Amino acid sequence: MLMDEMEKAVIHFIILGVLSGLTKGAGVLPDGPLNAALGGTVMFTTTLTPPETPFLTMNWKFADRNIISFSGVNGTAPEYKGRITLFTSTGSLELRNLTLNDKGEYRVNIQPHGDFAKEGSTRLEVYETVSNVMVTPSSTDLVEFNSSVSLSCSTSGSSLTFLWLNGSTEVTASDRIHLTDKGATLTIVNVTRYDQGPFRCHVSNPVNSVTSDPVNLSISYGPENVIVKISPSQEYYEEGSNITLSCSAVSKPSALYYWFLNGSVMPHTGSEINIQIGESGSYSCQAFNQKTLRYDTSSPLAVTVLVNPGKTSGCSAGCIIGIVIACLVVFGGAAGGGYYVYNKKFNNKAPPQSGQKEVEEHVYEDTSVVYENI
Repeated sequence: MLMDEMEKAVIHFIILGVLSGLTKGAGVLPDGPLNAALGGTVMFTTTLTPPETPFLTMNWKFADRNIISFSGVNGTAPEYKGRITLFTSTGSLELRNLTLNDKGEYRVNIQPHGDFAKEGSTRLEVYETVSNVMVTPSSTDLVEFNSSVSLSCSTSGSSLTFLWLNGSTEVTASDRIHLTDKGATLTIVNVTRYDQGPFRCHVSNPVNSVTSDPVNLSISYGPENVIVKISPSQEYYEEGSNITLSCSAVSKPSALYYWFLNGSVMPHTGSEINIQIGESGSYSCQAFNQKTLRYDTSSPLAVTVLVNPGKTSGCSAGCIIGIVIACLVVFGGAAGGGYYVYNKKFNNKAPPQSGQKEVEEHVYEDTSVVYENI
């Protein structure tokens, strides 16, 4: 009975030793998966330090098939000849000219001198590289708030991830922005002027990434913020003064401009006009965008004109005032002289007779003479 117990203990110890050796060897390869490009090269690097005495044996398997081994000499499977190398100092393996069929699990078993066997495994993933990334818009001629657009990103490669950029800012989904086809299609509903781009599609997978050329959208907007300015700018203007009116608006493409005086259309067009003002009035400018078919009108600009009544005679205002005063003085003198003549003759005449009427008429006749002499 005692012997049976001892045998069990020995067997148990041996099993633990073997398992311990296998457990220690499980980490001789890096954690997977290893990612490699189609047609490229991958290195399965062990964590072993080159021993003083060469390893006794090394054996690599792929999907439980021997691909290369060493026990003093190399033995390589026919389908791997010319594209596989075993580094006997560490047991590492290099595999070249990768195909999609090379992806899967790789295992290694290495037997050093005087030690337990070292085993390890890892997984290889082979990807077709990203290439030929191109963005195609459904339209590039759009109207703000009216148009929607879809941008499609086409590419070659496997296990692709799509990222959209507007300038340097990532485009994310929202009520107005939709990402479909696993991110390959970007749709913008009711575009705004800030959706002009440049838009780029960044495509990546575990082995490489490529960004498309930029695509810009032409988005028409406006007009808005229509403003009228006058030059020279002053509080009052003389009749006949020359002024320049200029109109500006936020608009793409540039707006057409129409001018109004007191609400009536003027025969002038263009963002800047030169006119000679004849009277006070209210000037305004209307901007029109031929793409958006929208109008916007400026606030009115009041222009006050001082009318100069003597401008046509060439006489200044002071001259006119002097003439008026002189006329009043002369008129006053004439009226006074007429009254003096009338009063003198009236006081010296005889009492009223039948001819009185004639005398009175004669007096007024004399008075008219006084006026004529003036």
